[in-house]
Amino acid sequence: MSEKTTDDGLIRNVALLGRIELTDEEAQTFGRQLAEIVAWVDKLQELDTDGVEPMAHALDVCNVLAEDLPGESLPSNKALANAPARDGDFYKVPKVIGDSQ
Repeated sequence: MSEKTTDDGLIRNVALLGRIELTDEEAQTFGRQLAEIVAWVDKLQELDTDGVEPMAHALDVCNVLAEDLPGESLPSNKALANAPARDGDFYKVPKVIGDSQ
């Protein structure tokens, strides 16, 4: 692969969107890596895909989940056995909206 790098501003913007702080060295490294990824994607554009049917998945996908059948519910005491705090039959969590008291 070439030593081409991606624009530093683009790398910094992506890091900002991801709320990631980067050193200058990390930004250069990620810029080179992103340029290599883009080069590989560009290479894929050279493939002849005429006559190839588009698909959503490389393999057939099927539902492997068990059928959803009604059953006996877990008793509240067992469901809340490991709760750090509870209020009767409910989990007690810190208030996140409004006054914190």
